[in-house]
Amino acid sequence: MKLLLTEDDEMIGSGLRKGLRQESMAVDWVRDGRLSLRALVDGDYDLWLLDLGLPDCDGIDLLRQSRERNVATPALILTARDSVTDRIKGLNSGADDYLPKPFDLNELVARLRALHRRSMGISDASLRYGELVLIPATHEATWAGRPLLLSHREFAVLEALLERPGVVLSRQRLEEKLYGWGEEVQSNTIEVHIHSLRRKLGVGFIRNVRGVGYVLQAQT
Repeated sequence: MKLLLTEDDEMIGSGLRKGLRQESMAVDWVRDGRLSLRALVDGDYDLWLLDLGLPDCDGIDLLRQSRERNVATPALILTARDSVTDRIKGLNSGADDYLPKPFDLNELVARLRALHRRSMGISDASLRYGELVLIPATHEATWAGRPLLLSHREFAVLEALLERPGVVLSRQRLEEKLYGWGEEVQSNTIEVHIHSLRRKLGVGFIRNVRGVGYVLQAQT
């Protein structure tokens, strides 16, 4: 899952990026509205985490501008403005959820995952494909009913593939799902993760479509 974080407070932004990355989320962090809008229009994000008190504009205005430009990325407002009127205004301006500061990181992560499931049309908290089961909220994985040990990156690769079974994801797309701005990505990083997953799940579980990318092997 890849997020755009719009937050001008250095301490909050740094803490959020670190905490969300530990939850296997790729995070791009921007500190003002202008860069946020450019990133949303040019990028491909699963979720947008938006603070309202920005240095160059009001977050509500930024949200409205993004919707006017047909940016459909689900948005969760994270702000100190916690009155009922503020919440109604935010939701009516195009936000999909609203969480006042201060907040608990675990609740934020749970809300982000729930919001992502709704946007993907997924009702179950687990992802299933054949004998593989992933539970993103707890980073648990099982194969044929037995616990499956996965690194954070391996889990993220499988999560991306299971969210769109039958869809071929390019190496670039997988890299974008796994890494945010500033994170070093080796040229063969995705191939290394795929190779490791094939050792654990079987060579044929993830199929390589030459020149295109990777997809889960069709179930029979």
